Amino acid sequence: MNTRNTPVVPVVVIGAGPTGLTAATLLARHGVECLVLDRWESIYPQPRAVHLDDEVYRILAGLGLRDEFAAISRPCHGLRLVRPDMTILAELARGADRGRHGYAEANMFDQPELEALLRANLARHPSATLRGGTEVTGLTQDGDGPVRVDVTDRVRGESETLLAAYVLGCDGANSLTRTVIDAHMLDLRFDQRWLVVDVDTACDLAEWEGVHQVCDTRRAATYMRVGHTRYRWEFRLAPTETADDYRDITRLHPLIAPWTKSTPLDQLHVLRVAEYTFRAQLADRWRDRRIFLLGDAAHLTPPFVGQGMGAGLRDAANLSWKLAAVLRGALPEHLLDTYEAERKPHAHAMIRLAKLIGTVMTGGGGVGGLVRRIVAPRLHHVPRIKQHILDSRTPPLRRTALVARPRLRRTLAGQLCPNAFADGTRRFDDLAAGRFALVTTTAPTPGEKSEIERCGAVVVTAEPGSALHRWLQRGRARAAIVRPDATVQRAGRDVPALAAGLASIRLPDRPIRSIPRPPFAPPAPLAPGSTEAQA
Repeated sequence: MNTRNTPVVPVVVIGAGPTGLTAATLLARHGVECLVLDRWESIYPQPRAVHLDDEVYRILAGLGLRDEFAAISRPCHGLRLVRPDMTILAELARGADRGRHGYAEANMFDQPELEALLRANLARHPSATLRGGTEVTGLTQDGDGPVRVDVTDRVRGESETLLAAYVLGCDGANSLTRTVIDAHMLDLRFDQRWLVVDVDTACDLAEWEGVHQVCDTRRAATYMRVGHTRYRWEFRLAPTETADDYRDITRLHPLIAPWTKSTPLDQLHVLRVAEYTFRAQLADRWRDRRIFLLGDAAHLTPPFVGQGMGAGLRDAANLSWKLAAVLRGALPEHLLDTYEAERKPHAHAMIRLAKLIGTVMTGGGGVGGLVRRIVAPRLHHVPRIKQHILDSRTPPLRRTALVARPRLRRTLAGQLCPNAFADGTRRFDDLAAGRFALVTTTAPTPGEKSEIERCGAVVVTAEPGSALHRWLQRGRARAAIVRPDATVQRAGRDVPALAAGLASIRLPDRPIRSIPRPPFAPPAPLAPGSTEAQA
C-alpha cells in the first residue's frame, strides 16, 4: 500500500484501558495530537483493579479527575492479617486523612467506573481521538521513519493503514506490540491460581473497612469492600479446583460466609466468578525505536500490594511529558531511553515487594509460618516497621540523564516532590499545574523569575514553616527542579544555578498536530547549556 501522502499521527496509543487513556490524556494536555485504538467498542464491563494509592490518585487529579474520582471511590482503612478462624493476627490501621500527596493513601474503586471517567475526560480534549472496535493487526518500522500501523474495523471488516511518529503499546498482558518488537516476558518465579469473586448487595456486612488477608497455606484469601454495595473476595485455588466449581451461590457461599454471616443468599448478587493466575513478570525491553511498551504489556505484578494498575499509570506519567518534549524539539530523542531506565527498576522493585508480601501472607515453609505465628501479631507494636508497611511512598528513580542523583550522597533527586502546602492554602500541584517547576526556599531575582516563566516553567516558593519548606530542609536542599511528572530532576543549595538550568528548558508554544509526509525528520536536540543536556 502506498502511504506516501498519508498524514503522520504524532502518537498512536494501542489499548483504551486505564494506562492507554491516561497516556493519551496527558499527551493531549501537553498539546500532542494522539489517536487511541481499542478492539472493544465500549468499556469492558467486568471489575478488575480495585485499589490505587495516593501517588496514583495524584496522577488522576493531574488529568482533571480529582473530584470525579473522589465521588466513585472510598478510602481504605488499612490491612488486617487474620488466621483461618478469623481471629486477628495484626491490624495495621491507616486513616482516611490525606497523605504526603494530598489524598488518602489507599483508595478502593470499581475499574469500569474509573474507565468511564477516563473516557469522558479524554473526550474533552479535541486533540485526542478514541476509536473503538478497531483491532491493530500489525506494526512495521522502516529504519528511523514513522511506524506503519495496520488496523481492521471489527464491525465492517475493513482494513486501513495509518502512520504514527510513535506508538505506545498499552495492549495488556497478551500484547501484540510486545510480540512485534520481539520483547519477552522474564519470569520472576511467582505463579498462583486464584478465584476472584465480586458481589453486590444492599446489605451492610458490617466488617472492618480495610483489607482482610487470611494467612493460610491451605486457603489463603483476601476480602475488601470496594464500594457502597460492592465487595471483592479472592481465594487461592487448589490444584484440582477451577472457577466453575464455584459459580453456583450454594457452592460459593461456604467461602464467603465468614464475612456475609446471616445475610440471605438472595440478597447476594454475584457479579463475577473468575479464575486469575497471579504472575510476576517483566519485559526484557520496553522500547524498539519508536514503539514503547506500557502497563501490563511491560510488567505483571501480583496483587498483594495493590500496585498492578498503578504501575501502568506511572508509566504513562513518566513517558508522556518526555515524548511531548521530543516531538516539539525540546529534548533529543535518545533521552526517551530514560523511560525504561527509570521505570523498569521501579516496576521490578514493586514486583519484588508484592512477591515478598504474598509469600509471607500465603506461603508455606518455615519462614512464612514463623512470620505468621510470631512476627505478625507484634507488627503493630513496632512503630518503625508499622510506619514502613503503611507508608505509600515507592522507591526513588535511579540515576539517569534526567535524574541527577550523586552516586555517594543522599539527595532528593529521583523522589517525587510531595504535593504539600507551599504556603497556608495552596499545594504544589495547584501551583505547578503539570509544568517544570523550581521549588525554592529563597525567591529568585525578578530577572531569574522572568526567564523561568518566559520558558513556560513556574517558580514555587516554599514559605518558612510550610510542609514544602520542611521537605527541602530534610533533603538538605534550598531548591529543586521538579519535572512535569513531579519527579525531582535535580536538587541542591545553589539556587541561582538551579534557576539558570531551569530557565534553559524550552517548553511548548504550539500544539503538536498531524504532520504531512514527507518531510519527517528527527527532533532537534537541546542547546548544550540546557538542564537536560547537563544532567
